[in-house]
Amino acid sequence: MTKTNSAFMKPMKISPELALVVGEGPMPRSEVVKALWVYIKKHNLQDEANRRNINADENLKPVFGGQATVNMFEMTKLVSKHLS
Repeated sequence: MTKTNSAFMKPMKISPELALVVGEGPMPRSEVVKALWVYIKKHNLQDEANRRNINADENLKPVFGGQATVNMFEMTKLVSKHLS
């Protein structure tokens, strides 16, 4: 029987900036990432030329530290600053 990583599934507080994108918390980090991707796809924010890049809209810019474009690997690091 495998054990799930309870630290990974622990509900986290979400900053007001991130809550505009993924909804009110608390929620586990995995759910935050899922909700973020739903938002990105719904608003067609994935760069057409380079699918690894995410183009920020008005709601995502504060989450991305003011950057207009971030790559998907950088995104998770920036989002973690909005979780506590």
